[in-house]
Amino acid sequence: MMWRFRAPLNSLNRNAKKLVLSFLVSSLALTGSGCGETNSDESFLPQVDLSSAPEALASTEPSSDGLREELRPQLPVTILDVTGTEVTVESVDRIIPLDGTVAEVVFALGLGPNVVATDMSATYPAEADSLPEIGYQRALSAETIAVHSPTVLLATDIAGPPGVIDDLRKLGFALVIVPNASGPNGPPEKIQAVAEALGISERGKELANRVEAEIESATVTDTDYRPTVVSLYLRGASTQLVLGRNSATHWIVEAAGGQSMAEILDLEGSESISAEGLIVASPEVILVPSAGLESVGGEEGLAQIGGLSQTPAVENGAIVHFDDQWLLGNGPRVASLIEELSVVISDVREKRKNLEDQ
Repeated sequence: MMWRFRAPLNSLNRNAKKLVLSFLVSSLALTGSGCGETNSDESFLPQVDLSSAPEALASTEPSSDGLREELRPQLPVTILDVTGTEVTVESVDRIIPLDGTVAEVVFALGLGPNVVATDMSATYPAEADSLPEIGYQRALSAETIAVHSPTVLLATDIAGPPGVIDDLRKLGFALVIVPNASGPNGPPEKIQAVAEALGISERGKELANRVEAEIESATVTDTDYRPTVVSLYLRGASTQLVLGRNSATHWIVEAAGGQSMAEILDLEGSESISAEGLIVASPEVILVPSAGLESVGGEEGLAQIGGLSQTPAVENGAIVHFDDQWLLGNGPRVASLIEELSVVISDVREKRKNLEDQ
């Protein structure tokens, strides 16, 4: 039986978006969404809904105007982004994140009401998914973005093509590239960078510290056996990859108590699936993004991919999938992802132990 978390194949939300997205990224070799209303008051201060902010923020004592002074955007702010580019952000009235997980971070920081559009990869939260879309983060158009009159653009280094990024800066838009590193330090670093770009550094520190603590708490350390887990990236028959050490999933597998196949196969980047390699490696768990699993016809289609049908993972039904943004985004919810994956890995570990004891 296949494990399904939050997005079972027979009830996946936003199928149309994911199918279009799968075509756009079909050639990708991975290494880790009408305009909104314009606010005419230039002195507008974003109204932060603390009910959607971190619990630590919602429970703090507000100032007389309903918001702690240190939680207000402190603008203008000038920063050096991850590319070394100096960017001055003067307003956060109209935010466009060019990455789904960056959008998630903005909403987690409480500035979701100021987001006027997202790219196609933004599927969480629902409020981000429902906004106008400006295309896919790797295939952007300056004209499509400019029509929304953004006051700040937030992206990771995968946003492109490069010419569009240059054009957006030439048009005078404040465009900040934030870190997108894999590993347990990645999510807090991304959160803090986004917060600094939006002039809410203190709020970012609170959320980053909380996420860091959640990751540490979720990480499995006390186990004497780690089941082998292979992470796959699938987009139909055209793109079928085993993800390597520099992918977004490698460290998550290790944190959840598994042994990443990237280590066993000595893969740094991502490579096409090798039937022989998978048979020899014999993964006990298969981890795959939900849209990718759907693109090959579910678990039955997955089993037809070279070599997988002969692995313990397929034989025992140990196939687990998560929403693409959740699994690949390395965002604020990564600790809960680790926890849910660890349940599957623990179950496989216990079954193996029982067999050995018989």
